[in-house]
Formats: sequence, C-alpha cells, structure tokens
Amino acid sequence: MLRTFLCKILLLTLCVAISNTLLAQKNDKDLIKQQSCEGNPYQKTVDSLKQVFSAAGFSVLREASMQMESEYEMPIILPMTQGTLYQFVFIGDPTSKLYEVRMFDYNERQVVYKKNQWGDVDGNIISYSYVPQFSEYHMIKPVQVNKTKKKMCGYVMLLKKNAPTNQPQ
Repeated sequence: MLRTFLCKILLLTLCVAISNTLLAQKNDKDLIKQQSCEGNPYQKTVDSLKQVFSAAGFSVLREASMQMESEYEMPIILPMTQGTLYQFVFIGDPTSKLYEVRMFDYNERQVVYKKNQWGDVDGNIISYSYVPQFSEYHMIKPVQVNKTKKKMCGYVMLLKKNAPTNQPQ
C-alpha cells in the first residue's frame, strides 16, 4: 500500500517537472529578446548626433542597436537619477511608416509619449529631454511599424547632461 502511494507521488512529481520544462520551452519561443543588429546602418547619424549633444554638454550613458519586429514594443529599463537632465534618442528604419516612444516611471505611469510618422520633419528620429522627479528605474518602449519588413533595426541612446565644472579664474 505504501509502495503504491509512493509510486503515485513519484509519478505525479515527474509529470509536473516534465510539464514545467515543456511550458518553459514553449514560452521562450514566444518571447521577443533584445538582440543587436549586424553592423550599424545608422552610424553616420549616430556620430552626428553624438557631436551635437557633446557640444551641448551631454555624455552618452547607454547606446545600443537592436533588432526590432514591426508593431512590437522593445522595452528598455534604465536607472535614472532625480533632477538630472537626460536626453533620449531613438532612430528607426527610414522605410517604417510610424515611430513611437513611450516612457514609464517605476509606478508604470506614462511620463512621455512621442510619435512620428514617415514624412514628418524629424522622420525616423525621436528625441526628447526628461528630468525624473525621483531616482528610480524607468521603462522606455520604442516601436516602429513597417508594412514591407517584419524585422528591422533600431538604435537607442541615453545621454546625460554633464554637471558644470567650477573652474577658478
């Protein structure tokens, strides 16, 4: 009797372990993972923007090229410090029709929303400044919509305004 009971428990435990493994594998296939693009198709634009922001007293904190799928947001989580001036830049594929960036604070409250469409003056580049009210993590979600490509490249940069230096005269 005890032997039968233990066999049933062992069989049940084994079934649960196998089903969890299979579910985990299925969910991994459904995930969109952040991957960088081969090369950087926006390098000239990136270099030009870095020069402009550097001259304005900004330094690059984080930057990355990333593969994106049309109509899917690519969440980016970044720590930000209260009272610091940040500049965020998103560069999308020039053939996309729509570009959007949403930023959320730690409490998941949307604090920034920017949208460009193909043919706008800014075109495939969304750039905005932001000063956080609290030192906390923020989530930035860029997305682009492309009618002809399912996968394309995007590029993001987070810059920080450098503190002024007091130089003796």
